[in-house]
Amino acid sequence: MNYPVWDVPVIGSGLVIGIIAVIHVLISHFAVGGGLFLALTETKALREGRRDWREKLKKHSKFFLVLTGVYGAMTGVGIWFSIGLVNPEGTSALIHNFVFGWAIEWVVFLVELSLAAVYYYTWDRVPDKTHERIGWLYAISSFLTLVIINGILSFKLTPSAAWLASAGTGNEPALFFQAFFNATYFPSLMLRTLACVSLAGIWSLVFFSRLDSDVEGSLKDELIRWSAKWLVPAYLLMPIFFAWYVWEVPADHRALMGLGISTIGTGAFTQVTRMALITLMTSATIGGVVYFLAWRSPRDFSFGHAVSILFLALMATASTESVREMLRKPYVVKDYLYSNSVRLADVERRNTEGYLKESPWNPDRADHLTIQTGKRMFQGQCLSCHTLDGYRSLRRLMKGRDGKAIGNVLQMLHDNKPDSPYRKFMPPLVGTPGEIEALRVYLDRAVNGDTTKVSSK
Repeated sequence: MNYPVWDVPVIGSGLVIGIIAVIHVLISHFAVGGGLFLALTETKALREGRRDWREKLKKHSKFFLVLTGVYGAMTGVGIWFSIGLVNPEGTSALIHNFVFGWAIEWVVFLVELSLAAVYYYTWDRVPDKTHERIGWLYAISSFLTLVIINGILSFKLTPSAAWLASAGTGNEPALFFQAFFNATYFPSLMLRTLACVSLAGIWSLVFFSRLDSDVEGSLKDELIRWSAKWLVPAYLLMPIFFAWYVWEVPADHRALMGLGISTIGTGAFTQVTRMALITLMTSATIGGVVYFLAWRSPRDFSFGHAVSILFLALMATASTESVREMLRKPYVVKDYLYSNSVRLADVERRNTEGYLKESPWNPDRADHLTIQTGKRMFQGQCLSCHTLDGYRSLRRLMKGRDGKAIGNVLQMLHDNKPDSPYRKFMPPLVGTPGEIEALRVYLDRAVNGDTTKVSSK
């Protein structure tokens, strides 16, 4: 526990990351797919001589610039603040191992933002062909940001064997490309690209749904149907790329999803399966709503209909990102860093020397453990995923267990044996017997109001 702790009551710090990240993905993927939408739609309008399309596209580009340039950028910064507070060890690992990747991504992102502004402010101020080229330059730069960030995100689940072999030696930067172009890189890139294209269509449905059907009925028909077409590639190709992605997921993590699917009849779902089913159901619902309301009756397609589709897309995004995160459990970086910020290579040492031995945040000595020691153990190893009373509440999970039963659970987590029911989801609890006893007493007091003193044995 080498960093201060960010304790968010009720919802927990991990859920804060999730909320910000889902909103950011919904907007940032639109920034990528929307760039292609603007460029391709303008090209179509110029080729067909549709000045009316270009006028609407000009207004759409302002909506696009504000949404992606303001709210997309703000939530992106919010992710950096939140992950740095919740898991500074994991954030540090990603920064140090991909420092040049992040540098390139930030440069490309700056170019992307600049081109988005140039694209909007040069409408009717430069020749049409020049403006079209600016749109394509933006589309390319925005896609490059996805190409870069996807490598870092997919690395966390499937770091290469070569990178893992060098982890901790200081030679990791020499294996940048092996880590970046990992096993799930390309299927993940294809899935995210399809999601970007789909969200371009959904956000465009939101914008064009506000056209007046009585005044611009035929134009609304055309633009609504054009936007609806952008969802077709995802429904045709996502099953193929999803199967590829699942095939590349390590077998032990893929088993989490397989277990839930095989026990659907008995209702013994894993959380991963629940989220995957939500993704499937919301995606199917989006397809049905778009077909029956947008494609078949575009003139009657209202803003309320569009917002409903956007809400379903939010649910699909949230569940999909949850599946991606939960497939990695119990790691932040598979086989390297656990979700409690303990490196796999340090487990034995910390069990011998103590989890809090080098912590500047714990004043207790090894021979004088107190309730404060237990609190620090909870903050360092439990708080990134649990709260006491809110999200994943430990009071609820430990309800009905006395001090001995709580100790048995902690010992099971500490031993982390292959047959442990917690092994697939939770990292090992590290620390000396005295530190674990201090955590037991702290949780016993929190759950049962027990005032038992901490034993230093």
